[in-house]
Amino acid sequence: MVIALIGGGARSGKSRFALEYAERRFVRPVFVATAQALDDEMRLRIANHRAERGPRWSTIEEPLALGAAMRENSARFDGFLVDCLTLWLSNLLMDEREDAEGACEALISELVAGPPCVLVSNEVGCGIVPENPLARRFRDLAGALNRRAAAAAEEVYWMAFGIAMPVKVRK
Repeated sequence: MVIALIGGGARSGKSRFALEYAERRFVRPVFVATAQALDDEMRLRIANHRAERGPRWSTIEEPLALGAAMRENSARFDGFLVDCLTLWLSNLLMDEREDAEGACEALISELVAGPPCVLVSNEVGCGIVPENPLARRFRDLAGALNRRAAAAAEEVYWMAFGIAMPVKVRK
């Protein structure tokens, strides 16, 4: 396994499934967190996620430079769990990165050439059309990023109601 993608809606069980999936495959796993503790609610979420992972997991907090963080740490770990791609994309947009689409393409290329990884991503295109240009841009870029990640992945799982449904599984 080089890349596995776990997708679904908010609170669908993606992160829990991804943790269990990675723990079955990696001896020295690392959790790459893209979240930023910008307010009390996010600080609490981050603390809860960290406690949920337990002592077996190392953590790298990297909101923007995912590919570089994985390259720099590839000798220390045998597998990476990135949670999550859509939050990373949001970070890029909030950082006013001009070429977010190019950054997405570059990330997928780095992931394909890099160490084994499990990617978590939200599906945000199943709801209503967002009311503002930034939200529509995010939705469109997230859809494209998810398609690219799924095409590059050997395994893809869709989460619904806490149930993982295989979409693409290596034979």
